[in-house]
Amino acid sequence: MTEYQTIRLDLGDSVATITLARPERLNAAPPEMADEIVAALGKALEGGARALILTGEGRAFCSGADLLGGRDRSHGLGGAAARAALEGSYNPMMLALAELPIPIVSAVNGPAAGIGCSIALAGDFVLAARSAYFLQAFVNIGLVPDGGASWTLPRLIGKSRAAEMMMLGERIGAEKAEAWGLIYRAVDDEALMGEASALASRLASGPTLALGLMRRGLARALDQGYAEAMQAEAENQGIAGNSADAREGAMAFLAKRKPEFRGN
Repeated sequence: MTEYQTIRLDLGDSVATITLARPERLNAAPPEMADEIVAALGKALEGGARALILTGEGRAFCSGADLLGGRDRSHGLGGAAARAALEGSYNPMMLALAELPIPIVSAVNGPAAGIGCSIALAGDFVLAARSAYFLQAFVNIGLVPDGGASWTLPRLIGKSRAAEMMMLGERIGAEKAEAWGLIYRAVDDEALMGEASALASRLASGPTLALGLMRRGLARALDQGYAEAMQAEAENQGIAGNSADAREGAMAFLAKRKPEFRGN
């Protein structure tokens, strides 16, 4: 298996797990981490993964970007370095997560700040330990949100709450995040990985082709009109309807048994 310097990739039972693995830096993400995540997503699909878990090692999920921790060290901090890192590494990672054809479960075990907040919210289902929090910290250091946050947050929680997160730069605890609709569920810390694994396994046993089309349809519908969304649904239904999983679902329904989906 490919060796990674900043993450771990584990494959098993059709579920891949990517763990952000710089616990000594609270999993702060240098550009290399973004590049390794993109590579790991490809390996996960090649390995037959039908669902993905994203989590962090140690006390944090991800404390934000770390330009000084990677190849940009010689350039120091600055607008040019930040822009280059976003365009060359972080943005491609976020797009790769958005376009992944399998469901993503985020298991947020601790602080998810800056780009770490965006990575966490890339999950279709975001589970957070009750001790975890979400933070758009950029305003506190004179920067603006990135990693797609200015697009994602108002769509998840509305303009007013997005402005609160972005402009006040205050922590949003897991339970408040659930109440806002920012995440799927807040859970007890000790139950986090068990619940994330159970949910990912449930998704992995489902009709993966259809689930991937749902991911794509949900993302596109955010920018489509009603008629366009229905047309996209029709196109996706044409693809899903020709799948082996759809045939299995129909036969299982007629036979009054549980379907055995294989993701094709």
